[in-house]
Amino acid sequence: MPAPIELYYWPTPNGWKITIALEEMGLPYRLNLVNIGKSEQFAPEFLALSPNNRMPAIVDPEGPDGAPTSVFESGAILLYLARKTGRFGGATERERIAVEEWLMWQMGGVGPMAGQAHHFLKYAPLLDPPQDIPYAKDRYRGEVARLYRVLDTRLAQYPYVAGDFYSIADMAIWPWASLWEGQQQTLEDKPHLARWLDAVGSRPAVKKGQSVALELRTGLQTDRQAQNALFGRRG
Repeated sequence: MPAPIELYYWPTPNGWKITIALEEMGLPYRLNLVNIGKSEQFAPEFLALSPNNRMPAIVDPEGPDGAPTSVFESGAILLYLARKTGRFGGATERERIAVEEWLMWQMGGVGPMAGQAHHFLKYAPLLDPPQDIPYAKDRYRGEVARLYRVLDTRLAQYPYVAGDFYSIADMAIWPWASLWEGQQQTLEDKPHLARWLDAVGSRPAVKKGQSVALELRTGLQTDRQAQNALFGRRG
């Protein structure tokens, strides 16, 4: 049995990517909660692992050459775990290219755009003072819709985003796309996306990974301390 991976985590879409991957890969891990609503992501010991003050991060005590290594950024962690286990990263060079394309698509598109949609649609209007900005709401809601149309078109051709096989690209995209309702999206015109959401969401490892510390995912809309920690100005 390999030594447990230390996982620094909070129940957000980026955190779910890694719990899902660890569950899918059958890797043992020890949970270290980083309460982003209480500014724990700015603690010096966490910044030593993740200098951009974002979770998740991992420490693998059995890293390259058997020496411990830390990895930050969810996409980098997924790639590392896929290499470590030889699973879910593509079996051929062409498959690996497809996995990396769609992983980068998530990292550069769906994650940032959906995150901004959540912010301006759900949280900003309830800030003190309220920040209800129609242009921002329309901008990010529309960009998420465009990205999901791209994904639906891809999934009309293949069962999974990288092709005929389930991969870390699916693990990266699903946590964000599963929150489509909060992004004020519709699936009525995206049947292939809807099919994929159900197929991935029904996997036991996905259910287990998303459930990790889920009870801690509570009302940011009314928690002023958490809002200041997440949205406040920092030099």
